[in-house]
Amino acid sequence: MTTTNFERAARPEFLFDEANSERPLCNETATRASDPALLDEYSRAVVSAVERVAPSVVNIEVQQRTQNQPRDIAGNGSGFVITPDGFILTNSHVVHAATRIVVNLSGGGDYPAQLIGDDPETDLAVIRIDAPQLVHVRLADSENLRVGQLAIAIGNPFGFQASVTAGVISALGRSMYSQSGRLIDNIIQTDAALNPGNSGGPLVNSAGEVIGVNTAMIRPAQGICFAIASNTARLVAGWLIRDGRIRRSYIGVAGQNVPLHRRVVRFYNLPLETGVLVVSVEKDSPAERAGLREGDLIVAFNRQPIGSVHDLHKVLVSEQIGVRASLTVIRHTEKLELPIQPAESR
Repeated sequence: MTTTNFERAARPEFLFDEANSERPLCNETATRASDPALLDEYSRAVVSAVERVAPSVVNIEVQQRTQNQPRDIAGNGSGFVITPDGFILTNSHVVHAATRIVVNLSGGGDYPAQLIGDDPETDLAVIRIDAPQLVHVRLADSENLRVGQLAIAIGNPFGFQASVTAGVISALGRSMYSQSGRLIDNIIQTDAALNPGNSGGPLVNSAGEVIGVNTAMIRPAQGICFAIASNTARLVAGWLIRDGRIRRSYIGVAGQNVPLHRRVVRFYNLPLETGVLVVSVEKDSPAERAGLREGDLIVAFNRQPIGSVHDLHKVLVSEQIGVRASLTVIRHTEKLELPIQPAESR
């Protein structure tokens, strides 16, 4: 069931010219005739995207340990194949602490899966199966997303395989808390309906490219659902496949991508026209010790331009743990260089 529909705007049935009451001023007949065509175009876009991605979407069945239960409990979620050799991306909360993982492919067949690594801080995980002829997805560049564009969610809510909902991107640059208690930045908000079991499935654009990993919904609100941006997912998946875990540095801020005022860009000759707005500063964090404040705009780290939260994540790698660095920020209209020493993310 889709969460958005094409609806004609409310309007008078006909508008007449006083001089000739038989001649309508607007071509209602042409508008009516075009409505089915618009609906058909919308349907074709959804169908085409689903047909491209659905073969890569899997159902994940797990047995998980819990502290308050004497035995493992069963659960399920979604995921999608990201490489032809069996790596599958999903949510950390779907497979974390799992004692057994089984993947059901869309074309049939059940395969035991190995947990390659999971990262509760971004709620992402990678598992792997050994299966032939796997179809993998293509990850889009989430920096190119626009509010209002088509968003299609595919997953297995309540175990119903390959369920599809469609909507639009409602907002970009949201932040939300992961189960580890840390803020995940650069979250996509959509009104494509998500339900339990959708977690870990793909959010897809009209070209059939994955733009996000579905992760959460707000209850009891309707039409407020969230996905982790594909650029974040690509970065984290690469680390997990390579190392099995993420040993990262952090500075202790939550941020959002924002445009910079053109006067500021010209005055300081900045190479980028966007930066990271500091939304909050964690107590006793490297950022607080460096004097970073809410409302500051981060534009560079060690003189490397920072235009987005994704850029900041890329530079905060394990090699930066305990190493003194310089953070360039715009505070009001003043450019500051703040010495900072990133710590290891706990």
